[in-house]
Amino acid sequence: MTPSSSEFDDNSNDNFDDNFDDTRLRPLQEPLTPEEKERLLARARKEGRTLTSEERYAIFGPPPESSAPAPDYGPVTEMEAAPIEPERLATLKQDFFHELGAAAPPPPPLVRGIIFDFDDTLATLSRPLDALMMEGARAAEAYMRSVGMALPENFAEKIVEARRFAEEKSAEEQEEHLADDAMSFLLQFFGYPASRMDPQVLRRAVDIFYAPEMTAWRLRPNVHETLEALQAAGYKLALLTNYNCDRVFQRSVDYLGLRRYFDLCLSSASVEYRKPDPTFFQIVLDRWECLAYEVVVVGDSLQEDIRGGIELGALTVLVRGATRPQVIHDNTRLAHEITPDAVIDDLSALPELIRAWT
Repeated sequence: MTPSSSEFDDNSNDNFDDNFDDTRLRPLQEPLTPEEKERLLARARKEGRTLTSEERYAIFGPPPESSAPAPDYGPVTEMEAAPIEPERLATLKQDFFHELGAAAPPPPPLVRGIIFDFDDTLATLSRPLDALMMEGARAAEAYMRSVGMALPENFAEKIVEARRFAEEKSAEEQEEHLADDAMSFLLQFFGYPASRMDPQVLRRAVDIFYAPEMTAWRLRPNVHETLEALQAAGYKLALLTNYNCDRVFQRSVDYLGLRRYFDLCLSSASVEYRKPDPTFFQIVLDRWECLAYEVVVVGDSLQEDIRGGIELGALTVLVRGATRPQVIHDNTRLAHEITPDAVIDDLSALPELIRAWT
């Protein structure tokens, strides 16, 4: 029965909170009037509490009943594996949709491109680097003297020292210090700041310094055959190297007849950051519109090539063989820290290896 109006008289507001009987809010009672609902909600707000289930029931009515009982599935018995003949299992492992025959679309390749290192991966020097640098430095010194530059004695040795210092700084800072800049900084100490230096003379001096080295590169065995096989198989190919003079590197690529195989040939001098920085490799991925796991990085250095490929998220192949003493030292030091996906001694093994991954 609905409470009488006297119990909810406006004059009794002060006593409502203390005298209200919660026990009268029971299921099946008559619905509260709008005024009674507002008084009940006001009390709850004043006390800073939520309504009890009985109070919500009294104000808003009972919850809707479910029209259908919850299904009872009972215990589920694990299904036994379907028997399959060994011959059919072998067929499915080779081609899961063999029933489609020639109508089946070819699966997408798991490997779409290969990024190669250059020095000691595709090519090696036919003479010691120290001898090549000194030969080039003497020729560069003679050229600069021939155009009227006054240079100190043994300036060729200082050219070699400047290059080595720049290379050490590049490896330490992971930012390429360019050959032209190294020569320019060296000449500043001997009275030839950039304002007094003819840019064409500087550029030619650097080219002469690197000329013996550029023409001393020789391809490793089976390079042409390997690149031709990979190109014929439809893989994209790129060539990335850490080198401080891009024009010398590009001439070396042409000198060895490698240009026709590659979609992209880049040195760190062209972008001013170096392997193993994944940003260097990412240039190739963006050009190819590939993801990292669709690419293989091939090189001779665990520090620069393999570490960079792993950080990129690519597959990696270490090429053993003729490498520089510093690379041999680094590879020995990092052997237990950096693990390539594969190791080969001859590039001719690469096409079959990548076919297996594909």
